[in-house]
Amino acid sequence: MLNKIISFSLHNRPVILFFSVLLIIVGMWTASKMEVDVFPDLNAPTVVVMTEAQGMASEEVERLVTFPIETAVNGATDVRRVRSSSTTGFSVVWVEFEWGTDIYRDRQIVSEKLATIGDALPSGVGQPTLGPQSSILGEVMFIGLTADSTSLGDLRTLADWTIRPQLLSTGGVAQVTVMGGDLMEYQIRLHPERMRHYGVTLTQVMDATRNMNRNASGGVLYERGNEYIVRGMLSTSSTQQMGQAVVGTTPKGQPIVLSDIADVQMGPKSPKMGLASVSGKPAVLLTVTKQPSTSTLELTEKLDAVVAQMQASLPKDIKVNTQLYRQQNFIDSSISNIKKSLVEGGIFVVLVLFIFLMNARTTIISLVTIPLSLLITMLVLHAMGLTINTMSIGGMAIAIGSLVDDAIVDVENVFKRLRKNALLPKEQRQSKIDVIFHASHEVRMPILNSTLIIVVSFVPLFFLSGLEGRMLAPLGISFIVSLFASTLVALTLTPVLCAYLLTDPQQDGQHARTEEPRWVRAMKMRYEQLLIKVLDGPKRAILIGTGAVVALTLVLFFSLGRSFLPPFNEGSFTINVSTLPGVSFEESDRIGEQAEKLLLQVPEVKDVARKTGRAELDEHALGVNTSEMEVPFALKDRSKDEVMADIRAKLRTLPGVNVEIGQPISHRIDAMLSGTKAGIAIKVFGPDLTTLHSLGMQIQQATHDIEGVTDLNVEQQVERPQLIIRPRRTLLASYGITLPQFAECVNVALGGEVVSQVQDGGKTFDLTVRMADEDINSIDHIRDMLIDTGDGRQVAFSDMADIESSAGPNTISRENAQRKLVVSANAQGRDMRSVVNDMRQAIETKVKMPDGYRVEYGGQFESEAAASRLLLGLSVVSIIVILLLLYLQFRSWKQSVVVLLNLPLALIGGVMALVVTGGVISIPAIIGFISLFGMATRGGMLLVDRYNELSSHGLSHREVVVRGSLDRLLPILMTALSSGLALIPLALGSHLPGNEIQSPMAQVMLGGLLTSTLLNLVIVPLMAPMKVQKENNVTV
Repeated sequence: MLNKIISFSLHNRPVILFFSVLLIIVGMWTASKMEVDVFPDLNAPTVVVMTEAQGMASEEVERLVTFPIETAVNGATDVRRVRSSSTTGFSVVWVEFEWGTDIYRDRQIVSEKLATIGDALPSGVGQPTLGPQSSILGEVMFIGLTADSTSLGDLRTLADWTIRPQLLSTGGVAQVTVMGGDLMEYQIRLHPERMRHYGVTLTQVMDATRNMNRNASGGVLYERGNEYIVRGMLSTSSTQQMGQAVVGTTPKGQPIVLSDIADVQMGPKSPKMGLASVSGKPAVLLTVTKQPSTSTLELTEKLDAVVAQMQASLPKDIKVNTQLYRQQNFIDSSISNIKKSLVEGGIFVVLVLFIFLMNARTTIISLVTIPLSLLITMLVLHAMGLTINTMSIGGMAIAIGSLVDDAIVDVENVFKRLRKNALLPKEQRQSKIDVIFHASHEVRMPILNSTLIIVVSFVPLFFLSGLEGRMLAPLGISFIVSLFASTLVALTLTPVLCAYLLTDPQQDGQHARTEEPRWVRAMKMRYEQLLIKVLDGPKRAILIGTGAVVALTLVLFFSLGRSFLPPFNEGSFTINVSTLPGVSFEESDRIGEQAEKLLLQVPEVKDVARKTGRAELDEHALGVNTSEMEVPFALKDRSKDEVMADIRAKLRTLPGVNVEIGQPISHRIDAMLSGTKAGIAIKVFGPDLTTLHSLGMQIQQATHDIEGVTDLNVEQQVERPQLIIRPRRTLLASYGITLPQFAECVNVALGGEVVSQVQDGGKTFDLTVRMADEDINSIDHIRDMLIDTGDGRQVAFSDMADIESSAGPNTISRENAQRKLVVSANAQGRDMRSVVNDMRQAIETKVKMPDGYRVEYGGQFESEAAASRLLLGLSVVSIIVILLLLYLQFRSWKQSVVVLLNLPLALIGGVMALVVTGGVISIPAIIGFISLFGMATRGGMLLVDRYNELSSHGLSHREVVVRGSLDRLLPILMTALSSGLALIPLALGSHLPGNEIQSPMAQVMLGGLLTSTLLNLVIVPLMAPMKVQKENNVTV
């Protein structure tokens, strides 16, 4: 079949050229239209359920809100994990489904489950709301609003009602979360003294104010042929008019209005849930989240255009900052760096081809394979619905040297045959087409089999599941597709171009072109001398020495450190600064402000965007005690690690503060893997929160001095102050006060109740009833607060309730229906696997778990261990398949095993490369080894294939080895050098954004190709001739 393909191509040359040009045009057009992103879709199908439960303590939120929701969704189809967080007044439940499930179906399942618990939730609790469908890479931009003279209330109103709607109307935006500033509302602030003076009860006020600002409907009136809609216009935005609402009458019959007993005003909501600042200045932050399958670059362009358009209509003193966090910057630098590596790799390939062949035409023929193969790959990626990202381009960058290998083997053989044909007498010369056909026919099987072997070595990558499978599959697809495309080009277009561009041997005066370059002849002469010396020398000693080196390499391989993925360089830090729960909002804000000032002292830091607390219905729920800061930076004279160490040192000066430093995408990947925004998560499960916290502190104490452990934090599930108001039921009964009345007094007077909405020029604000701040701002004031009795009197709270200071949990985390506490950490200066092993050992020896409590370890290392085991097992299967493919070509087990010896020879260089570059084996490095095994066999196959050809001519086994090795020296060196040198830009650019995943692969492949090629030219000739000769003798 391959012969027919080659023959068809040579006899239909214009057709092949036409389709090649068409492929180039269509491929370039498709590539220009494809979606560009930083990574493939890495999101585990997750549905977020958020429920507001204003004023409820954490235990009540857990018991009354979170638990019913968890119970409802736990039995749903394909659910693999349910996590939850219950904090004061807010419940978040994360329902994680199996990888590969349809997110729309998952959301439908959760919606149906939630419909069954509508009546189970207590009154006053908001409806469970599904978070917008997005991904861990969804946050594309932070927009900061600061102002010189505009108030924070007006700034927030502008963000909520002008900027946010316009951003949401931009195609591709899933959610815009607003945080900071003063969230404004209309307030009715009651004064107890005035209420007592006028004899007005709280019940009267609530009856008068509930729905007081809602219009009434009077139906329809027909008169004189017209239809009138009758409307009672009760709604007003005037606080003066609201204050005229009647709540009762005096004994003399005079009306008592709201303004007599309360202040009716517009003011900021209290208590505040969150605030924001930009570089130390109070601000409003808008976080823009994109929809899945939306191009980040296109969406960012649209958002920039919308912001620019809006800015013209904003007050002049308002500054809009869109550079606080832009995912586009990471994408641009990543794609740019990988494209640069692609181009630089291509330049290396050009140099190798030209230096070896010393012929511009053969170089051009070989190089045509690169653009054509890459464009075919783009078409296939587009047909599969994949995007252009660092992984897919990285696969092409790694393959770029290998793309020309098949063409090199073909062109070099054709060029050599044309030379020999030109030296023959005129009557013995073949036509150029026949020479090209026979030359291509000679190498067709090694070309196809070497491609199949490389593809087989890459197959284990597609068995990876979870995050690593999602991330690395596009890399494997682009590598394999481009490799198959290059083989197709080598069998079709390459012979056609040889027919058009290479000189016709029938012409005279070819002597200048019938000889190889002088330096090639010199190299072959030296190699021949080396080969004879090796063949005549101590073969056994050479083989034993090589075997010993391989054995040492294996020992070294298993002693190297392990990690999941190399650290990224995203150009921005995400820093969490938290203090003890229970601190006031003002104190937490002061600590956050101090942290901002310290960060701004770091020369590389450009801006600091800080969020303290949380926004409304925001799944990234943080307590008042926590500040999250986005810190964009630009590296100058120092490395990222040095800048991070400087930041850690500065933030350590803050007393009583825990610090976690990550990066926007990296720490979201961590959160998806383990539910914790750190690389290592030690989860302690058990029923009692106090015991859990005690065990967490013991674990922290046991592991804090382990080398490499940094950002060690115990989850802040500690107790925070609470004020307990416990009614004396006997006294309540004697005064005729019902429990619902008592509850209403606590809810309304202290917590506040939204009684209506106020429409103000297209904006909607809450109308809230609550006691005035100065009347409830201390425990003594609350003790003296009055409650209405059944007979119209008023009694102090302290007379019928016990009011005492207590403590309760700040937040309660659960996973799969069990309470948990997480001790989180990162690894610095050491590989993660060894750090975790040391931590595990320290915990087992120093921390004793009570009955009913257990420890689980989660995070990147867990994924690394699972992926490593899978890849190790599958690589053994790959090697067996490679052996079978070799047997199918050579029909000899001995020859197949000799070719397979290139694998341990490649291992030597790969391990050495890892040792030189840091000594850590990551998942990309393991994949580098697997792909290297396929590439390393190419040289051995070319040698043994040539030995078989020559041995059939009756040559002695020494002549077979020497002549066959010299014949294949050039293609072996050219393919190895083009593949290896093309990897140099990636191997050296590990610190550049976008190269982090591909760089360990390139380093391993570069080192392995170097040793396997050099040793292959010695070891295979040393061993193969003995078997070839033996088999020859049998044949004879």
